[in-house]
Amino acid sequence: MKVPFLDLKRWDEELKDALKTKFNLILENGVFSGGEEVKNLEAKVSTYLNSPFTVSCANGTDALELALRALEIGLGDEVIVPAMTWVSTAEAVLIVGATPVFWDTDEDGLLAADWECAITARTKAVIPVHLYGKMVDMDALVIKAEANKIHIIEDAAQSFGAFQNGKAAGTFGDVGCLSFYPTKNLGALGEAGMCLTSSTCLAERMKMLVNHGQLVRDEHQLIGRNSRIDTIQAGFLDVFLGRFEHQQILRRRFAGYYLTSLSKVEEIRLPQGTLEPDHNTHLFVIQIERRDELKDFLFQKGIVTVIHYPSILPDLKPYSSIGNFEKARKISKQGLSLPLNPWMRKGEIDYVVKAIQDFFL
Repeated sequence: MKVPFLDLKRWDEELKDALKTKFNLILENGVFSGGEEVKNLEAKVSTYLNSPFTVSCANGTDALELALRALEIGLGDEVIVPAMTWVSTAEAVLIVGATPVFWDTDEDGLLAADWECAITARTKAVIPVHLYGKMVDMDALVIKAEANKIHIIEDAAQSFGAFQNGKAAGTFGDVGCLSFYPTKNLGALGEAGMCLTSSTCLAERMKMLVNHGQLVRDEHQLIGRNSRIDTIQAGFLDVFLGRFEHQQILRRRFAGYYLTSLSKVEEIRLPQGTLEPDHNTHLFVIQIERRDELKDFLFQKGIVTVIHYPSILPDLKPYSSIGNFEKARKISKQGLSLPLNPWMRKGEIDYVVKAIQDFFL
């Protein structure tokens, strides 16, 4: 048996037909930048996540940069970033001229609870990352950030649809940043992103920033850029949003199979809180000392796994930083993502589990 990590060609014919219908509708309307499809998507996401304002953009990395720029963070400022995250989190900080200050994570890869120890007189913001789809304890983080008068930019690129105490990922901070990359739980057929905020002022600034600094054509009020979402991607996302809840049910079901079947394998640390509302089961990441051996063993069995991420950011040349990143570095050496997506089959989960059990015989 061959088990891919993710195969988007497995979409059912009903979904494919819905996407084709949406494309034909956009083609007939002849509007390919902005328009009703974009307004419709922003309104639906706003309702689903209970976010007062949504500002769509070209991708998740741009969303982070837009948030930083809207908050006027730049040269001379510091932003606290977890050592374990995708490169965009720190990349955006450097792009605006600020300095990322890395801090260690907990055993799940989330920003460690003592992150406030990294605050200095130059600290302007903290970026909690809801890694693998699991949310940081946001109530506790908000209390500390407010006490120290620093901004919160939530990197919710991997956590669309996760809720903590009834509040959506991306809606706790000043700005929440979403990615709709095709592999995400809610993914487009290309690049797309979005910013969430409850601030009228920030929403207006971000709308200008994504469109050359203008709200009305030719009335440029600040220096912006072109980071508009494609109308076609907004339309496709509308189709996927209508199927999101059903796909989440399948993700949780498959994650539950993994949890039950692997619970007795003592050598493996299973992901925590995977079936809780504040985890959207974006990735199923186990931790094991013999990670590379297991990865190779599974590959020989036809099972594709992925390492998210093989290096922490402070160990990469462009972001080189000295500090105590023991827990984050441990995850980078032991973390292994097993196949988990709505298009898998139960037999494939069973095959993966059996192969892992065989590895330890």
